[in-house]
Amino acid sequence: MKFDLKLTDPKSKARAGIITTDHGTIETPIFMPVGTLGTVKGVHQTELKEQVNPDIILANTYHLFLRPGMDILERAGGLHQFMNWDRPILTDSGGYQVYSLSGRRKINEEGVKFKSHIDGSMHFFTPENVMETQRTIGADIIMAFDECTPYPCDYNYAKRSMHMTHRWLDRCINHLEKLPYKYGFEQTFMPIVQGSTYKDLRRQSAEYIANAGAQANAIGGLSVGEPADEMYAMTEVVTEILPEDKPRYLMGVGTPINILENIALGIDMFDCVMPTRNARNGMLFTAHGTINIKNKKWEDDFSPIDDMGITGVDTMYSKAYLRHLFAAKEMLGKQIASIHNLGFYVWLTREARRHILAGDFRAWKDKMVVQMDKRL
Repeated sequence: MKFDLKLTDPKSKARAGIITTDHGTIETPIFMPVGTLGTVKGVHQTELKEQVNPDIILANTYHLFLRPGMDILERAGGLHQFMNWDRPILTDSGGYQVYSLSGRRKINEEGVKFKSHIDGSMHFFTPENVMETQRTIGADIIMAFDECTPYPCDYNYAKRSMHMTHRWLDRCINHLEKLPYKYGFEQTFMPIVQGSTYKDLRRQSAEYIANAGAQANAIGGLSVGEPADEMYAMTEVVTEILPEDKPRYLMGVGTPINILENIALGIDMFDCVMPTRNARNGMLFTAHGTINIKNKKWEDDFSPIDDMGITGVDTMYSKAYLRHLFAAKEMLGKQIASIHNLGFYVWLTREARRHILAGDFRAWKDKMVVQMDKRL
């Protein structure tokens, strides 16, 4: 992987860059739609490519490990072949899913023993076998195995967890050196900064991760319930330390406002299930605010869903029609809303990039934050 930093905004830390992988280029800042199980929920690959048009998507190691399993993926030739996707893919290591299974797992120095959420079967993840699993999945960017601490988190627990995450990182790196690539293209490895909401721990972790010398770096353990101001404070601490010439990925974030504020702090890559999850509940993000399409006020509003939207569905269908689909519990309503929200998130990061390159990002960002905070 190669990262070319094109420009940093003079009035913030916002950056515009280009990541080059064997499956194509990624213009940053970028939002990555979440395709947990090898599918972005409710959106076929043709719609994803032609309407949303993301440079990269994300899939999940934990879920793919359980279904369809590594034997199937290896026989298919990796996830790109299995799902017929020829652009870059990033895989999360499963650390966040292990965190979310707090009642079903036990963590020790060796790894994590957990029960499948599907059938209760027992499994054991270690830094080593998670690296092997991600080699088999075959994503372009793969993540270190870490422990994502909850919020709130006791300082001593956060400190112990952070040091264990660092030891796991060393094991990931050592094991990866022994594992050849499987499908004829390279994979980029990305370690993860932890440390909960404690500035001294975040600094320690950022320094450890920076010294690992990876081609890209991530920040984990945020967007887990902490106030937005805490998220921004931790991000700022970390981006002051992580190398400027490497991409920075803030995992699991977030609302459109969260994304813009973190771009201003020097983050390049984002992912979140919010666009599709909220879409399935009738919540639409727009540049002028959030729409609850289920509200009666849209019943006879025949204007386009979003006349500023970048996807075909935005002007093809009216608000009244989309509201009708939700009221009738038609599957198409959730699909249209999902395409719209994903398109908006991708537009938002691309528009941020355009304003960074134009030199007026800060003023545009401040205006957008006010607009997007409205309920329409």
